[in-house]
Amino acid sequence: MPEVIISGTEGRIEGRYHQSSNINNPPIALILHPHPLHGGTMNNKVAYNLHHCFVRNNFSVLRINFRGVGKSQGKFDNGVGELTDAATSLDWLQLQNPTSSTIWVAGFSFGAWIAMQLFMRRPEIEHFVSAAPPINKYDFSFLSPCPISGLIVQGDQDSIVPANKVLDFARKTPKQKNIDIDFRLIKNADHFFRTKMDNLNEEVESYIKEKLENFKPTKIKIDRRRRQIPQTAPL
Repeated sequence: MPEVIISGTEGRIEGRYHQSSNINNPPIALILHPHPLHGGTMNNKVAYNLHHCFVRNNFSVLRINFRGVGKSQGKFDNGVGELTDAATSLDWLQLQNPTSSTIWVAGFSFGAWIAMQLFMRRPEIEHFVSAAPPINKYDFSFLSPCPISGLIVQGDQDSIVPANKVLDFARKTPKQKNIDIDFRLIKNADHFFRTKMDNLNEEVESYIKEKLENFKPTKIKIDRRRRQIPQTAPL
């Protein structure tokens, strides 16, 4: 899978990119990894598997290393700079696929938190996949209401993010009209889905296929020029 280097606000952003065989109107997806200070990289097994779930469904897919990870320049910025990295990378992905049919964002743990902030700021994103969102460690109140439909996948043996709190979050998060948050619990799975990666892949792929089958292209015209995320603390 080709390595790509994207120009970010702190220098280069390292990524891995797969181009869809659909050259006319490919769906696209951005994948975000877990916490950089706890070993999180774009090659984390969950991030890697999320990437390939989209590849198998003929998306153009990009996963990146946040600043300070791998070959990406800069240093950890407590979510502020990482959100900028994600926005810059989405700009790059859109420039490679200017006639994309639909835009998704997916993240694992810390990456899920960044992904969900990103779609609140980027109205062209239409679906999300969130694996083990750390709702007990970060503030998710910015989802008021949630503007897009998505999937939350959680292990019932997660010792880092309690499954009951994630379920409660999925049920109680305010949503715009006709928006659904699909919650899927994987039995005997820990935070990293160590022995249940096949189950994670099955749940994510079934959700992707379901949404693609029922997909209706948006009529909203999106300005695809590069944008900058304001340098403010994440909500």
